[in-house]
Amino acid sequence: MHELRIAESIVKISTKEIERQHLTGIRAIGVRIGALAGVNADSLLFGFEAITVDTPLAGVKLEVEEVPVKGKCHACQKDFEIKEFIFVCPHCYSSDIEISQGQELDIAYIETD
Repeated sequence: MHELRIAESIVKISTKEIERQHLTGIRAIGVRIGALAGVNADSLLFGFEAITVDTPLAGVKLEVEEVPVKGKCHACQKDFEIKEFIFVCPHCYSSDIEISQGQELDIAYIETD
C-alpha cells in the first residue's frame, strides 16, 4: 500500500510548509492526482486520516482533485482527453501523441482559516 507512504510524504511536506510560513488554523490540504499516477484516492484518504490522529494535522481534511489524462497529437496538433486509456488521437487516429496531463501527484494548496 504505497498510498500510506504518499500520505506520510504529504504530512511531512505540509508540516514543513506550515512551520516555514507560520500558518495556523489549517482546515484542508489539497492534492492533485493524475489518473496515470497509480494512486487510489480512497486509500490515500484513509492513510492520511490514520496517520494524522494525535498530530497537529488531526482533523485536517485532505481534498483530492483527480486529474484526467490529456494528450497532444504530434500529427494534427490537437489537444484531447484520453478516455479509457486509448492512447490514439480521436481526431486523426495517430498514435504519435504526447501525454500533457495525468501524471501529477502534487500538493496544490494548504487552506487556513
